[in-house]
Amino acid sequence: MPLAPLTVLTTLLHVYIALRLTPALMQTGAAWALLPAVLAVSAATMPLPFLQRPWLRGALGRRAQWVGLLAMGWFSSLLLLTLARDAGLLLGTAAQWLGLHDWNLPRWQVGSALAVVGLATGVSAAGYFNARRTAPVRRVEVPIAHLPQQLHGFTIAQLSDIHVGHTIGRGYIQRIVDRVNALDPDMVAITGDLVDGPVAELREHIAPLGQLRARHGTFVVTGNHEYYAGAQPWIDELRRLGLRVLLNEHVVLQTRNVHGAQTDEEVLESALVVAGVTDYTAGHFIASHASDPQRALQDAPPLVRTRVLLAHQPRTAPAAAEADFTLQLSGHTHGGQFFPWNLFVPLQQPFTAGLHRVQQMWVYISRGTGYWGPPKRFGAPSEIALITLTGQG
Repeated sequence: MPLAPLTVLTTLLHVYIALRLTPALMQTGAAWALLPAVLAVSAATMPLPFLQRPWLRGALGRRAQWVGLLAMGWFSSLLLLTLARDAGLLLGTAAQWLGLHDWNLPRWQVGSALAVVGLATGVSAAGYFNARRTAPVRRVEVPIAHLPQQLHGFTIAQLSDIHVGHTIGRGYIQRIVDRVNALDPDMVAITGDLVDGPVAELREHIAPLGQLRARHGTFVVTGNHEYYAGAQPWIDELRRLGLRVLLNEHVVLQTRNVHGAQTDEEVLESALVVAGVTDYTAGHFIASHASDPQRALQDAPPLVRTRVLLAHQPRTAPAAAEADFTLQLSGHTHGGQFFPWNLFVPLQQPFTAGLHRVQQMWVYISRGTGYWGPPKRFGAPSEIALITLTGQG
């Protein structure tokens, strides 16, 4: 939806909340008369993060955008709880009218209004803490049938959906990098939606990613937000930092020292194919970037049967399974980030988070290492996934 009609809609919803809560809250003290003013600030600042205006690039403008993003998270919970309150009051009134229950409506109106504001504020505060902390490590073992012995215990540190931009900057990235390096992984995979803005504005914030350390390097695929921000300049910048961007292509990692191996089979037994596809929607932005798991395996050695695909969106999985990949690592969903948005993820994606199967292929969906929009995570904690390949016992 375009920003102008969306702003009108959210403003009207703010008015609805004020009309439904303020009369009841006014009975508890004059301080609640400030609620309409707080809602007015919320309605006025929520559009700011999505505007491109010169004055927003200054310190004051950035603070106003911060306020808008915080308001967005609070408003989301406040609206949901206000709707739930109205539904409850309506049912209670109907029950009283039918003679099924006798209750003190004014008392319940006041108590429920206080509960709505208190819960919305508490959930938003907890969500802020969960979003702004450094993502914890989530350890995941993936049991793979016929996994070569040399690949047992191979580790992949997966980062996804960091969304460097309005509220996520260099310090946040540095903490993630330090935590990943402490894991000493065999490789690092960044599965898209790394940035929310142009290279010129975010170059310095993304720079710590050049410090990532892994035995076989760091591999990146594009997400849909890279295309919103300008994919090619970001691809060039990430490559400048020393990261390997995979655009419907693959690399073959030799995971052991094979000096002295007698046959090609001995060499390939300890190899791993790591492929990456562009975002599922990339072809809408750059025709040559159309996502293609089959193309990503072109000329891959057929004897290397362990094949890992990096693909931003889980809905790439059916095509990846048909291409005979062993494991797909994805993100995009944020695990829903906070209620009720987790309920809408299944409308677009086959999975929301965690480890799943599609035919004979495993799919792991990260809940994301950062967040998008409001600095708020509730019921869907961020993560740095440490994927370990294990034999199927």
